[in-house]
Amino acid sequence: MPKNRQVVCIRLKTQERNPMTPLVGMVPVLATPYDADENIDAQSLCKLVDFCIDRAATAVCLPAYGGEFYKLSEQERISTVRIAATHAAGRIPVIGQANHVSGKIAIELARQMREAGADMISMAVPRVFGLKEDDLLRHFVRVVQAIEIPVLLQDFNPGGPTVGASFARRLHAECPNFRYLKLEEPMMSEKVKTILQATDGQVGVLEGWGGMYMLELVPSGICGVMPGVTTFPLLDRAFRLARTDRPQEAYEVFSKILPFIVFQLQHLELYLTMEKLLLHRLGVIETSRVREAALSVDATTVAYGDFLIDRVIELLTASDDHIG
Repeated sequence: MPKNRQVVCIRLKTQERNPMTPLVGMVPVLATPYDADENIDAQSLCKLVDFCIDRAATAVCLPAYGGEFYKLSEQERISTVRIAATHAAGRIPVIGQANHVSGKIAIELARQMREAGADMISMAVPRVFGLKEDDLLRHFVRVVQAIEIPVLLQDFNPGGPTVGASFARRLHAECPNFRYLKLEEPMMSEKVKTILQATDGQVGVLEGWGGMYMLELVPSGICGVMPGVTTFPLLDRAFRLARTDRPQEAYEVFSKILPFIVFQLQHLELYLTMEKLLLHRLGVIETSRVREAALSVDATTVAYGDFLIDRVIELLTASDDHIG
């Protein structure tokens, strides 16, 4: 951030941090907002936190794939967690995403995020090169044992298999603070059931990939979803309807937001662009800037994206009116 520019969040009195309640519901992944010079915009980040609190999110997570963590320096990753946790001031749990393929560096990131105020640490399974389950287990036993607060593991592996019941059972046996597993793959209903059975329900499963597979996984026992900020209020309504045995009503809500989710997830950089354009239109973030290198989008795609954004704004406005 330029030295001549001071950005200050509204800082609320920090409450005493209590042990986290179980994650049940929506855990939106926060975008990383930038100013016109691609510096982190702290004020917009604070407004993102407030948006999630006002709409009853269960927790927030940052900076993950949906927050461009791979375009941030290690110090910027810690800074985003500090800004969010300071502003949240105990009003909502903040999950710090400490991704790194090096266990040593991941531990240091997690330690600094905890000191910055994170209530839980999330980490992505390293998938740069293929590793055997025993290799991953050895890696995470070392990492998770070094972290005193609860840990969530994310396994995003489009090119191959993800960890499952055996891994979850073995890691939880060694590290009781391993509490959640986020998976984002199709056709995993039975996998969710086997993970819950193998861990006696001690490791909860959250669905990622924008919430696309949410409805089919609620009956299998997922405890929540980790979508983007723009879609979580509607997904939350569908999730709670589905969990209270009202599948038809859940489908009616879910089907309205699904076209936007499918469109976004054609490409991760398109997801970032659409998320930020919508957040900017809602007045939550100051600019819709995505850090370079970023995806160029043709005029036809932009036009259809604008159409979908208009529809989501209508849905969110109706949702807010309903809540009010």
